[in-house]
Amino acid sequence: MTPNPGPFSTPPAGPSGGASMQGNSPYALWNNAKTFMLLAAMTALFMGVGYAFGRQQGMIIAFGFAIVMNFVSYWFSDKIALKMSGAQEVGPQDAPEYYAMVQRLAARANLPMPRVYIIPDMSPNAFATGRDPKHSAVAATQGILQILNNEELEGVMAHELAHIKHRDILISTIAATLAGALSSLANMFYFASMFGGGDDEDNGPLSMIGGILMMVLAPIAAMLIQMAVSRSREFEADRGGAQICGNPMALANALLKLERGVQMAPMQVNPASAHMYIVNPLLSGGLANLFSTHPATEQRVARLTEMAREAGISGHSAMRSWN
Repeated sequence: MTPNPGPFSTPPAGPSGGASMQGNSPYALWNNAKTFMLLAAMTALFMGVGYAFGRQQGMIIAFGFAIVMNFVSYWFSDKIALKMSGAQEVGPQDAPEYYAMVQRLAARANLPMPRVYIIPDMSPNAFATGRDPKHSAVAATQGILQILNNEELEGVMAHELAHIKHRDILISTIAATLAGALSSLANMFYFASMFGGGDDEDNGPLSMIGGILMMVLAPIAAMLIQMAVSRSREFEADRGGAQICGNPMALANALLKLERGVQMAPMQVNPASAHMYIVNPLLSGGLANLFSTHPATEQRVARLTEMAREAGISGHSAMRSWN
């Protein structure tokens, strides 16, 4: 039996069709603007790294590198993210319940059906990627499929579909790709300055110190940009996911389970891509908390609980079986 959408369900599509309406919402338009601002900021960081190590020539090389990376990030970042995670695409014959759940939620959210993937990892987590709703994908780990019940898994997948609906997955995927590329560029210039030639003016002690500082600070700056575009979008995706699945407490309980699960079995992922997941896939504590791109799980659960309270949904009634 199909779950009752509840008080938070997304309204049916209008005459023009739900999927086509998503790109015209203020939130989606703002996310498109933030994407271009992110590309500009990352390009500036690339050029800063280039100038620190190679002055004008290095800046020109870095600018060319940034243009190529911006192009690759926009058109192929989803494929890169899925490849990095080891995700494997599945169809209705491979994972019928999981696939049907995503199909049902996508229809409820008035979204095109995304491609569906499973990540062969026992750490419980999930993410969405793609440059727009028509070119999107959702991925869940084997671990999350095992530890969550159907209601909780619906909450998680609804959260990921909310990212697609808000068009903020492009931002997160580009940020992951460019942050990793920026770190690689800084290291490349550093070793080039160590073993390359050049005159004394370009490769003096002050220049070397500046280059080392840039190698350290550039990835941190990239992480700060990721934090700026990631924290608020998680709250919005939680709210949107609750509206799609109609059950805020199911998502709240899933978040608590996922946080405990990740602490027991963290994922082996590049920190530059950690912000793409529904919960931080890395062990928390120390610097990991300082540069976490996720808001505290307690804050997310509190907001979802307040949504349920305002709708008159108790934790007990929210977790009753729909099947």
